[in-house]
Amino acid sequence: MKNVVDQLMAEPIVAVLAYFSVGILALIVFLSFFEKVTKYDGWNEIRKGNLSVAMATGGKIFGICNIFRFSIEANDTIYESLLWSAVGFMLLLAAYFLFEFLTPVLKIDDEIAKDNRAVGLLAMIISVSLSYIIGAAVE
Repeated sequence: MKNVVDQLMAEPIVAVLAYFSVGILALIVFLSFFEKVTKYDGWNEIRKGNLSVAMATGGKIFGICNIFRFSIEANDTIYESLLWSAVGFMLLLAAYFLFEFLTPVLKIDDEIAKDNRAVGLLAMIISVSLSYIIGAAVE
């Protein structure tokens, strides 16, 4: 079976569609993990116009996709890319917990839920910035 997949992946259009499909699936799965660990209902808050939640969620989406991009560039197979992007996601998730833990004067999730845009922007920038470091590490 692996030989068949390798032969199919040799075709550029198949490879693009495969990486795109796997990337979307990984984004949905990894983003759902973030939704489980935040104290607020992200999509409900976005529906209500909470810009802070939208910025923080956008940063997470960018971070996840950026890590997957790095893992695609660095690995030979789609399986390796998915494995290393999962490792990268775990690091991004750990960074989220560190951000919450290392800012004891603020409850990050509570501030984002209250639409504190400064905190939402900072959360977005942290996710985006760390995705470059994590991505370079998984390369």
